[in-house]
Amino acid sequence: MKTITHTHNHQEHHSPTSRKPGSFDILYPLRRLVDGFQVKNARLAHLCCQIIPCCCPFERNLRLFGRTFHIPPLCKLNPLYDNFVGLRFRALSYLSDECGEDVRKYIC
Repeated sequence: MKTITHTHNHQEHHSPTSRKPGSFDILYPLRRLVDGFQVKNARLAHLCCQIIPCCCPFERNLRLFGRTFHIPPLCKLNPLYDNFVGLRFRALSYLSDECGEDVRKYIC
């Protein structure tokens, strides 16, 4: 098996949800709440997978007067989008790893 070595420094990377020193993020407590949420119940994991969509439901192609207009995915405008996607992934992982369930029905 081949060993993979990293060529970048993890300390320099800033995720979209990381705060810059001295900046004020009014949503930081809510981000921490969602990121710190532990999925430890199969019923709750199923609920998270059902409520949080696997792809943006707002992306559309509209045909109007013979022209096609593309509405881009608007979920990225949600400031908590990455946090909820992480929660959904943790719920899928819990169902798959801990419960041994088939999660293909929750994947687009």
